[in-house]
Amino acid sequence: MKAGLGRGLNALLDASASKDDSREPGQPGIMTVDIRKIEPNKNQPRQHFDEAALDELAESMKSYGVISPIIVKKEDDGVFSIVAGERRYRAARMAKITEVPVIVKDYSEMDVLQVALIENIQRQDLTPIEEAQCYKRLMDDFFFSADDIATKVGKNKHAVISALHLLELDPRTQSLAGEGKLTASHAKVLLAVEDGDLQMDCAKIIIDEGLSVRGAEAMITAAIKAASKPEQPAKVISDETAHAYRSAEDELIRVLGSKVSIRPGKKKGKIEIEYYSPDELERLLSLLGRVGSP
Repeated sequence: MKAGLGRGLNALLDASASKDDSREPGQPGIMTVDIRKIEPNKNQPRQHFDEAALDELAESMKSYGVISPIIVKKEDDGVFSIVAGERRYRAARMAKITEVPVIVKDYSEMDVLQVALIENIQRQDLTPIEEAQCYKRLMDDFFFSADDIATKVGKNKHAVISALHLLELDPRTQSLAGEGKLTASHAKVLLAVEDGDLQMDCAKIIIDEGLSVRGAEAMITAAIKAASKPEQPAKVISDETAHAYRSAEDELIRVLGSKVSIRPGKKKGKIEIEYYSPDELERLLSLLGRVGSP
């Protein structure tokens, strides 16, 4: 566990607890609550839970019960809202456990969000977008600065600002990152692509091809360069000639397994072969070498 995060979370969890008389004797601060009186935290920063991991935890709870208490806040209507431990709560419901141990804390809304954020960052369960959205919430709703957030979560200010930049991505790309299909590093290199449609196309290539960050940077640079080229005025050619070019392109695509474009010119033409990764380039070079071999 990172030292900075540990101090931040412990400082909040050591705050004054609720003076509820129903705590069990011999276990200071811990009480047992009907699970039906507990509800998820509406400010929960984590939106995606690993179902396989929850199943595994639920099976463990069937044998050993809920070992670690859930941190909750008592609401005015008598219901307890989760501050930290929603994963344990979900697993307990899956295991059909009717009562769970809790620690009641008298937290403000800001405290609740801070604890939920820090707990999840410690577990590294937040996607890059979820983490960025939490930082933005702290800024928008509670007027935190990047320095304030960095101090709370044990990161440097530049890491916080870098995470916030991810919210500038096209919403479709944000969704892919929010689902965990794009790492934070891959999402950051996509910020170089301003056009939303092109950015989404690049994101799909990264996912489909399993590109490394360096490979993604090279692919994105090439994509931006290609998109920035002004379109040449169309040349008037006969239908027969156009058909011949298309047939040649189709034959090259069949042989090479990559997109091929033939660009005719007045004095000379050009054949363009697309590739999206170093491995793809190596494959094409190997194919072309075999084609040229006697």
